[in-house]
Amino acid sequence: MKFCELEENEYRNFLDKSPQRTFMQTPEMGKIREKSGWKVVYLGVKEDDKVVTASMFTFIARYFGKKEYYAPRGLLMDYQNKELVDFFTDNLKKYVKEHDGYVFRIDPYVINVQRNSAGEIVEGGIDNRDISKHLQSLGYKTITQKDMKQVKWMYVLDVKDKSEEELLKKMRSFTRRNIQKSIRNKIIVREAQYDELPLVKEILDSTCERKSFANRNLAYFQNMYNFFNKDDVKFIIAEIDVNSMLDELNKQKAEIDENIRIMIDQKAKEEKISKAKEDLERVEKQIIEVQELKNQYGDIIPASSGVFMTFGYEVVYLFGGNKQEFMHFGTAYAIQWHMIKYAMTRGFERYNFYGISGNFDKNDKDYGVYDFKVGFNGYVEELIGEFVYPLSAFYYLIEFINKIKRH
Repeated sequence: MKFCELEENEYRNFLDKSPQRTFMQTPEMGKIREKSGWKVVYLGVKEDDKVVTASMFTFIARYFGKKEYYAPRGLLMDYQNKELVDFFTDNLKKYVKEHDGYVFRIDPYVINVQRNSAGEIVEGGIDNRDISKHLQSLGYKTITQKDMKQVKWMYVLDVKDKSEEELLKKMRSFTRRNIQKSIRNKIIVREAQYDELPLVKEILDSTCERKSFANRNLAYFQNMYNFFNKDDVKFIIAEIDVNSMLDELNKQKAEIDENIRIMIDQKAKEEKISKAKEDLERVEKQIIEVQELKNQYGDIIPASSGVFMTFGYEVVYLFGGNKQEFMHFGTAYAIQWHMIKYAMTRGFERYNFYGISGNFDKNDKDYGVYDFKVGFNGYVEELIGEFVYPLSAFYYLIEFINKIKRH
């Protein structure tokens, strides 16, 4: 086996075939990180001139000119092949040291242990906890979840060979009703263009501020748009079409009016007529509400947005936001259902709702994020986590400095 730097094209060829391929390991993400001062190198192992493992590493100079190396969602390798893991690790240590590095960091896209929708371990399922143990035996140190750069817990829905009817049937009734509501409300779901990215971010910001989440800056989204193929990244907006909604409500009103007239003519039971009048009152209230929206906001109201990566075998829901005053129209569900169908029709294996806290206590402050996603009837996926490999005392000194700065 031979450890070496790789050309971008040979690295990309390996990435495209890797079962652990993820957008985080793409050269495009490397270019985005370069905009923040990082640099990129592709490192791998060859056997008989064939790449057998590889990873994109980004690196940046920290204090004292010492460099931090990071493989976002790397390494891409067979972790059950301990000889290969050992060889790559030994050579990474030498390479990083020789290039003034004080640490390298990895967070592999590898399942830790298989879990169900409630986050419970599946008996007899996938169990890769031995991988973590082996990495630790080599000198890797685990990072606590609060200090991780990437999510450790995700919520995933398998869509391969599934029909719309099958997926809808298995969803929670609340989720299914909200999807159906968004359809009745004529919600428009479409891709945003480059000049609409400020609008996408504005909607994302409204949720980030409400929930005290951090959001990316506009330049980050602009770089994503510019560096990735348009098929690989999707910026999605859900809009309320006020006129279409009014047309539909007025149509419902006319139908109920006619039904009430017929029931009165046929001397139907008062109870039945009363129920129809309640329905009529509900629709009339909705018409007033939507007319007020039209007067205040105009004919089209951008209400929700999302950012999605469609790479490899999955569609990943990276960021999402909603304007709170319009959430009852079902725009958030409209976006999810639109992109789930996108994943299905284009042959992706799974739809990844991405990050959840991993805390399944209903009293947890982040439980609402999980509760929204679990309504689609997928399953929890726990990754093995993040590891650092300290290479000198500078690691502990720099960590101490960073800790002081954070406080």
